[in-house]
Amino acid sequence: MSGRAGIDLYWLPLGAGGHSVRLNGRVFEAVASRLDRRPPLDLYHAALVVRTGNEEIVIEQAPDGGGIPSTRGVVARGPVGSRLAGRLRIFRYEVRCWPGGVVPDLAEAVDSSRRLTDDPEVVRGLLAVATTVPTPVWGRDELGLGEMWSSNSTISWLLASCGLPAEEVVPPPGGRAPGWHAGVVLARRDTLRTD
Repeated sequence: MSGRAGIDLYWLPLGAGGHSVRLNGRVFEAVASRLDRRPPLDLYHAALVVRTGNEEIVIEQAPDGGGIPSTRGVVARGPVGSRLAGRLRIFRYEVRCWPGGVVPDLAEAVDSSRRLTDDPEVVRGLLAVATTVPTPVWGRDELGLGEMWSSNSTISWLLASCGLPAEEVVPPPGGRAPGWHAGVVLARRDTLRTD
């Protein structure tokens, strides 16, 4: 593939393509909205499609797929729920930076794609930090970021770490992306440590 470099963001409805995740997401949002004293919102999961000009690379956090990780471009794995539970594959997630990869539910994306940049330097920067993405426990706030770590945290951390204004990125109207803020906060914290 040849063409322009760029980073495109896709918003996927939580649980697209699967009933269990969708149901669990609705239960989670019903409880969260009640605690926050607000109406329930649609929940979204972010994924990136990065174009270098020569290839297309999918970046996404997903459940551990088993098998041979390199066939899915796995660059990191982390635990779900607790570090102890993460010893079992069912309680692990993986971060994929997958050349030629696919986002299974891309057809269900809402208000997408959003081009975040055409700058080849930013594209190279994002791909460079993709292999250093942190892997805190999913669903917990073990780093004191003010919200749980999730797939959205991974994407917002990547964007903020390569210099894009991730704090300005918002999900589609009537929706929210749990964990987005956590990734932005951690990226800022990391930047302050290296300055």
